[in-house]
Amino acid sequence: MSDIPFPKRPGVPSVSWLIRALDAVEAPTWGVFLGVYGGFGALTYWWQQIPVPVVMIVGAYLVCLQMHLAHEVLHGHPTRNRHINEALVAIPLSLWLPYPIYRDSHLAHHKVVPLTCPVQDPESFYVSPARWQQTSRAMRTLLIWNQSLAGRLTLGPILMVSRFLSGEAQRFVHGDRRYLGAWAVHALGAGLVLAWVVWVCGMPVWLYLAGIVYPSLSLALLRSFVEHQAEADQARRCAIVEGGPLTSLLFLNNNLHLVHHARPSLAWYHIPAAYRMKQQRWLARNGGYRYRSYWQVLRQHFFRPKQSPLWPGDTAP
Repeated sequence: MSDIPFPKRPGVPSVSWLIRALDAVEAPTWGVFLGVYGGFGALTYWWQQIPVPVVMIVGAYLVCLQMHLAHEVLHGHPTRNRHINEALVAIPLSLWLPYPIYRDSHLAHHKVVPLTCPVQDPESFYVSPARWQQTSRAMRTLLIWNQSLAGRLTLGPILMVSRFLSGEAQRFVHGDRRYLGAWAVHALGAGLVLAWVVWVCGMPVWLYLAGIVYPSLSLALLRSFVEHQAEADQARRCAIVEGGPLTSLLFLNNNLHLVHHARPSLAWYHIPAAYRMKQQRWLARNGGYRYRSYWQVLRQHFFRPKQSPLWPGDTAP
């Protein structure tokens, strides 16, 4: 159970007891799971009775939300049983990333001291000086564009998925077969998703891929766009984005990223209280690396790259 205090209502002890009981079983997380899978099933089954733009927007939101539930799972939620937790995200609505690979990569990311270092951080969007020298002018242009929000949302999914698949192919060529089983399970799960969407629901595969999956990856990249920056101080590499209700739910409060990195096992619905309780300390810790909203991120970085994609080697510890 979390150590975040709950609001007390004098004279109504049953309310406090109920809240703590619901927290003990992580009821909010279960509620999100039910909302995602129930909403996804209903949306895809009755998609022909719904305007296509609504199908795309709601579908992308739900698929992106499932990706963030996978993030909760790898940090030990909603149960203490790892197998139960992982079974909850075994069906990959986004189709592209086997959960065990994501789990191991993300946990490694949390252990990296020089966050954002492209050599050590598996989630870095920067390029090492050595690789930069070997990169063509056209690719450099794409990488710079990818450091703007417009580039991250439009080309970011292609760059991210192609980089990931290239790395997996190189892993296989060099004899590393540790994730073959994960890929087999993933292929089965992705096949079930497509069978449901295409055969049962009659949705064109192009609509699901281009209208739901691709935008869901763009939404996920919206969150990660500013969550880290290259700075000399490790703590100043993690951002705080005070999102609104829709983005905070979509990202399961991972937009308050510094708090998550400092307390990675804290359940998503306790992160805002942890931030509010010591807000000034958090902001002092990361040097004020904060955005009031994602609208501010959009205004500041939509066309303007937030940083160079070239890793500034002199900031490495």
